[in-house]
Parts: sequence; C-alpha cells; structure tokens
Amino acid sequence: MSAADPAVLQIRIIEGEGLAYGVGSRATRGITVQITDETGKPVEGTTVSFQLPEEGPGGAFSSGAKSEIATTGIDGRANVWGMQWNRTVGTFEVRITAVKGQARAGTVCPLYLNDAPISRVERPDSKVGGGSSHKWLWIGLIAAGAAGASVAALAGSNKSATAAPVNGGPPVISAPTITVGHP
Repeated sequence: MSAADPAVLQIRIIEGEGLAYGVGSRATRGITVQITDETGKPVEGTTVSFQLPEEGPGGAFSSGAKSEIATTGIDGRANVWGMQWNRTVGTFEVRITAVKGQARAGTVCPLYLNDAPISRVERPDSKVGGGSSHKWLWIGLIAAGAAGASVAALAGSNKSATAAPVNGGPPVISAPTITVGHP
C-alpha cells in the first residue's frame, strides 16, 4: 500500500439505483457511483467493476459482456450506461466492487425489468409515463391558457373585436383592430 492509497473505500450510488426498464430495451440512463475514502474525500484512479447477473433478469453491457470496468476520475466518480436488457421480467442486482491499492469495497444496485412498453421506462416510485410525455401536456395547457387569456382580453378591452352569430350559428370572433396613438 502506497502513502497515497486510502485505508478504506466507500461506495455511494449517485444515479441508477431502483430504476425500472422495459424488457428488451437499452438503458438510456446509467449507473454512476462515487468512491470516497474514510474522510469522505473523492478517490481518483479507483478501479470499479460492475457485474450483471449470469442468468435471470439482467442483460449485457454495450461490449456484450456481463461485466464492465471503469476508473474513477478526479471527482471519484465512475459510470456505465447503454446496457442492453434481456427479456426476463423481475428484480436483479448489479454488483459493484471498488479497488484501490489494498482497499476494497462492494455494494449492489437494485434494478427492475418490467413488461411495460419500452416508451414507459420509469422509476418504480414515479407516476405512470415518463417525464417527457408530460412535456406535451404542459405545452397544451399553456397554449390553451394563453388562447383563453387572449379571448378574455379582447372581449374586455377591445370593443372592435366582436362576436356576432353568422347565419344563426355560433358566434365568430373577428380579428382585433389595432390602433396606434390615442383612441
């Protein structure tokens, strides 16, 4: 053990713990860990191994292998992503091992494969549907609100925008008249 090697390593999962993916999908989010010493200081140059299960729910890393090795940067972080999941539904664990000199640490990162459509990849504790699907709901609501506010403003402040029935049908709103200067 060199003077620069820590006596103790600690692994903290930063991203990826508890995620659920659709069977047969590819992980668009990865697993990120941070390795620190006994004082909480990030440890650079730590070798981190990520190991998927040999059978059952799981998959393979982008290399096609069941294990992947990464090295921590100056921030003590290492990550893997782009795993191709198999078609077996269920919970599984990615085994994570960190080694620097004589110091070693290990933990597991639980994940889940479900048979929901691939577009519904989400955390088990989240509401149904991914965050991006809500984007269009919000855009629609904002557009509807803006349109409603415009009609209310026209009806309340600009008397030249009228709603008159056409051939006994519903009222038709005409284009507003814009006046520059004093009315």
